[in-house]
Amino acid sequence: MDEIAKALVADGRGILAADESTGTIKKRFDSINVESTEEARRAYREMLFTAAGAEAAISGVILYDETLRQSAADGTPFSKLLADKGIIPGIKVDMGAKPLAGSPGETVTEGLDGLRERCTEYFQLGARFAKWRAVITIKGEEHPSAACISTNAHALARYAAICQETGLVPIVEPEVLMDGPHDIARCAEVTEATLNEVYTQLRIQNVRLEATLLKPNMVISGTECGSQAGVQEVAARTLEVLKRCVPAAVPGIVFLSGGQSDLIATEHLDAMNKLDGKLPWKLSFSYGRALQAAALKAWGGKTENVPAGQSAFLLRARCNGAAATGTWSAAMEKAA
Repeated sequence: MDEIAKALVADGRGILAADESTGTIKKRFDSINVESTEEARRAYREMLFTAAGAEAAISGVILYDETLRQSAADGTPFSKLLADKGIIPGIKVDMGAKPLAGSPGETVTEGLDGLRERCTEYFQLGARFAKWRAVITIKGEEHPSAACISTNAHALARYAAICQETGLVPIVEPEVLMDGPHDIARCAEVTEATLNEVYTQLRIQNVRLEATLLKPNMVISGTECGSQAGVQEVAARTLEVLKRCVPAAVPGIVFLSGGQSDLIATEHLDAMNKLDGKLPWKLSFSYGRALQAAALKAWGGKTENVPAGQSAFLLRARCNGAAATGTWSAAMEKAA
């Protein structure tokens, strides 16, 4: 598991998050006027997974339960197709964020019941790492509550311990949402409190940090904040919080894009890697929309558009791969 964790953050490579639930992928398909049938979802994922050369920048793919059980048109299971290309298959194992009792407006991620059995099956189906997302919302000074942070951190730690027992590398994802009017200082405060509690709980549950990855939000201004922090401030603030909270034993940090635009997500990652080249952990990406949005639009549900969709996906993969080593430049976008 230690080696798998390291391989997922190999130089210039990161993770494609293709684990959208059936409900979420329907919203994506609705935006391009394509009906979300099982075959359409399978064909779309096959377009991404068979893009020639993607393995140079993509180390792993997080799959949804349905997708892990699907195969390419030629009958090759997706997990084998990816593994044969040197891309590690992963799986989303949580059951989603549900209302947190006693804390109106806040959520806790559920899915611990039956998790050991699901993880055992997923390993047999070819998965070698897993992901669990906790959702932390900032609302004024009251939210997030201590109860919300503590409950979600505890669930993340229990999930991670079960994953390691069954041979899966756990990606720990505590996402502080960027929705709201809060400024970057408030985001930094909440992110630091969240990460401190997460690592406290991971230690209590005897989770081996060397066989984990962290998938955090970047420290960024709220979407409704009147003063948006620039790229350099986001990079500096994010690194400051991570250095305070994340143990050096963790091999890598793979950021979520969290609703940022394709380009901004790339710029932020690149700026962090340019800012400090002597970090104790690798800084890479685990992007969903920021890797897929352009590809989805180019594909449009049409077989004849598969090459165009793959080309759009490869561009974003290569640009983020460069950002993961601090070698991205705007010229890469213009040349493409």
